[in-house]
Amino acid sequence: MDWFPLYNSLRVASISTFITFFVGIFAAYYIARTPKALKGVLDCALTLPMVLPPTVVGFFLLKTIGPFGPVGSMALELWGFRMIMTWYSAIFATTIVTFPLMYRTARGAFESFDETLSYSAQTLGLSGTFIFWRIMMPNCKQGILAGTVLAFARALGEYGATTMVTGYIPGRTATISTTVYQLWREGNDSLAYKWVGVNLAISFIVLVSVNMLENRYNRPRRARTDTP
Repeated sequence: MDWFPLYNSLRVASISTFITFFVGIFAAYYIARTPKALKGVLDCALTLPMVLPPTVVGFFLLKTIGPFGPVGSMALELWGFRMIMTWYSAIFATTIVTFPLMYRTARGAFESFDETLSYSAQTLGLSGTFIFWRIMMPNCKQGILAGTVLAFARALGEYGATTMVTGYIPGRTATISTTVYQLWREGNDSLAYKWVGVNLAISFIVLVSVNMLENRYNRPRRARTDTP
């Protein structure tokens, strides 16, 4: 059993989740503070990949970073850098597809944040960076954690957009999802079931880990009493 699809899936999902984590958080932070009219327009634009079929996202991505697209042709001409049909092509697809999950969850967490804590910190002369990382982020950690896990799980199981830009090349671009589909086409159900089991096991481990972290954060702290 070739384990490259597992390695490639985890690699792509981890890198795209890392990118989505920071981009989604900062987009959510600034858009949550924009005027309502502008917020509505930006929110629709950034959430659009979540409601579009993955194949449509892959089609637009292919026409953008493909060898005849504006970005892909420029990268190929200037640096000889091919942006499709490689393992890292999947990162572009999974980042776009998973971004709305991280963005929407983080934005909801920031909008529910008690701004009086931020105002109180400002009166103490604390910087905006300190307030964001040391006050706002810890108070919004449950929403941020949920968005991160959803983004990782979505990236791990992405198929439509990924297939459009990476195809299926064993040992080079194969992921768990594309491998399962290819095995099904070949009639190799026994091996396909094994990969399905691997995907289920990873998803189960991730969800259990999140529940354990949430229980740890939600566990009430015992009041400390001084003994004589």
